[in-house]
Amino acid sequence: MRKSWKRLIASSTAVLALAYLVHHRQPGARRSPHFDSTVGYLPPLVMDGGDPYIRALMRTISASESNHPQPYTILYGGQHVKDLSGHPEKCITIVVGPNRGNCSTAAGRYQMLNTTWKEKAQRYHPQPPGLMFWRSYSFEPEFQDAVVYAWLSDRQAWGTDIATLLRQGNLDRVLKLLSNTWTSLGYGIEDNVMTQHLPQVYQKMLQEELKAVG
Repeated sequence: MRKSWKRLIASSTAVLALAYLVHHRQPGARRSPHFDSTVGYLPPLVMDGGDPYIRALMRTISASESNHPQPYTILYGGQHVKDLSGHPEKCITIVVGPNRGNCSTAAGRYQMLNTTWKEKAQRYHPQPPGLMFWRSYSFEPEFQDAVVYAWLSDRQAWGTDIATLLRQGNLDRVLKLLSNTWTSLGYGIEDNVMTQHLPQVYQKMLQEELKAVG
């Protein structure tokens, strides 16, 4: 795994979103069809198809990193952007945690930094730019999903087959492996209020994804 991925920091968005949900839920309030009263928002992926175990993992990552009914447009800190023709590249000041005072360009469902997106999009984007020197890869929802799905499915990138580990029930091992990238998964430097719920989230997402294909 490349060292540059250690720069990816967990978004505070999940912390803010779930804190609000816990303290401001109203009895009988109308809920989103993708809302879980314990862990917040768990929207489906935009992309179609793929391994249900990897899909469930992707939704689990986003539960910790973005946790929002519209996760694809969200920036670190909770603002949203409309233009997803490329990575937003907006550097937002970090207000909590060990990186406080720096800024983060984390964006989208998987809170990817602009440098990380460029690096991984160059390798995994299903519709790479047609011009040799054009480096703006579309950040539209389907491409966020496609790039992360292809990356998580790449055995060489991780030194192991993540889908096989998940089928064997080794979720903890997978989360530990990914924590250098997404540091809110339980083994990184920035746990948040979602971290302890991730095994529960994963099992819920897996059941949904298996049901969808079976």
